[in-house]
Amino acid sequence: MADAKFAWPVAEQMSRLRQRKTAPLILELDLTDGVPDAPVTDPLSAVLSMRKIKLPDLVEGLRRARHDDRVRALVVKVGGGRLGLARMQELREAVAGFRASGKLSVAWAETFGEFTHGNLPYYLATAFDRIYLQPSGALGLTGIAVEQLFLHDALAKVGIGFQSAKRYEYKTAADSLTERGFTGPAREAAERLAVSVAEQLSAAIAERRGKTVEEARALLDRGPFLAADALAEGLVDALGYRDEVYAAVRKEAGPDAILQYVGRYQRSHLLAQRARRLPNPRERYVAVIYASGPIRQGRSSRGPVGGGAMGSDTVAAALRSATSDERVRAVLLRVNSPGGSAVASDVIWREVVRTRAAGKPVVVSMSDVAASGGYYISMAADVIVAQPGTLTGSIGVITGKPVFEEALGRAGITTDSVAEGARATMFAPTHPFTEDEWERINAWLDAIYRDFTEKAAAGRRMPVERMHELARGRVWTGADAEANGLVDDIGGLQAAAEIARRRAGLPGDAPVRVFPRLSPLDQLRPPESSEARPAAAAALNFAFADGWGPAWRLAARAGLPPYGPLMLPGTWIIS
Repeated sequence: MADAKFAWPVAEQMSRLRQRKTAPLILELDLTDGVPDAPVTDPLSAVLSMRKIKLPDLVEGLRRARHDDRVRALVVKVGGGRLGLARMQELREAVAGFRASGKLSVAWAETFGEFTHGNLPYYLATAFDRIYLQPSGALGLTGIAVEQLFLHDALAKVGIGFQSAKRYEYKTAADSLTERGFTGPAREAAERLAVSVAEQLSAAIAERRGKTVEEARALLDRGPFLAADALAEGLVDALGYRDEVYAAVRKEAGPDAILQYVGRYQRSHLLAQRARRLPNPRERYVAVIYASGPIRQGRSSRGPVGGGAMGSDTVAAALRSATSDERVRAVLLRVNSPGGSAVASDVIWREVVRTRAAGKPVVVSMSDVAASGGYYISMAADVIVAQPGTLTGSIGVITGKPVFEEALGRAGITTDSVAEGARATMFAPTHPFTEDEWERINAWLDAIYRDFTEKAAAGRRMPVERMHELARGRVWTGADAEANGLVDDIGGLQAAAEIARRRAGLPGDAPVRVFPRLSPLDQLRPPESSEARPAAAAALNFAFADGWGPAWRLAARAGLPPYGPLMLPGTWIIS
């Protein structure tokens, strides 16, 4: 009798497990905390991000779900501002593919911005069949703005000056310290960026919400909208709380449908696939190398509370390793970087050139930003793929230093120095550059800019004169960059992977793998050499980068990007 009592719960549990394996699925996703673009390579960050689905896995999971008869619907919570425009566009493509399979896709938000912008979350929501908004929420459809603080007069009041030089007029990283407002070229570039992004947003609203482009553009001038107003304007389909949204989705998916996160769904398929498929040590594949963060010399690093930098030693080691690996037939370089050190960027550029010379195609996939040094490491690739909203270009160079001479004098502070060498104190902030020092700095800037534009022209197969017209430090959206030949195609990581397979002569289902795959031991132990796989591991680093050489601390204090002279000018946030 006791055995019978024990057997019943076991049988019931087994029945439930079988049901879960065969029941219809409603996939769900919460995007309010963002989606990482790349896997992390240091042990601490790997532990902290274990539960977060990466963008490539999310896109692949939605692609797989299109053809899975069990999957009936997709419901996604959108909101927050932790995804850049290019990654939003990559997600929109994945959702559009899912929707095209005839399966229900629903976006819902508690609010699209609470007394703040909500342009990007709403832009993503327009890719779904239906949009729900909480009755107390709002739709922060407010248009696109580029704003910048200018500190020149405030610094002048305390006796601080700033000297800078740039190549050329669109390289505006120091303008916040040297100007009182936008210069003519800076305003021209910012206006075109705002217009390009507004065009993309308006086109998405018009296509998915049954409006003309003109009507959609007019809505940007009339927002933000309260929930009831958004419903009346046809910008959302219904107002409702989470329970009401899920009840409506369950009603269409069927009473037996169960919820499952997209990340769990994708991981279960990957595990099942590995179990069915024996490993093939000779299998040829496309290697994905992630190049994320400001560019510095040395190893890639992550801070103890997040953030990080791309080290030239790390990325170069990964490229060398991929070049020498016979199984790797092509390299897919995923770039998400505002730039940094000119020297470090050149190190990575050289390894891209060497990889191509070894007969292995290199395809670049640009994420949210691949500008200045981020463009430098991309420009030698066979093919560059970007999203319409990617920020790229900024082919230019800048340097400078603060001058505290007057401020120190007001405070009664004097300085003295002993130097051996005519220019030993040229980077000291206690005095301005002399004419002789300016001569050396300008020669330095000219050399870096000339090298940058000549290499970019060769990589993009255009005359140097035409490249100079597009360069001069100007930032472009991916849409405008494609029109001008700075990138080749519009698309995301999957589109770039397809190009890499074709270029390498691989079949359409050839694997695409993050490279190099490092074990926890590889990440902790020192590498045997600079060409061993563990050399491509990142480090946990508490220090700043040194892209300006010995002057990096001065650059950071002055407000310049501390990572180096090839840096995207200013802070660009599209929301």
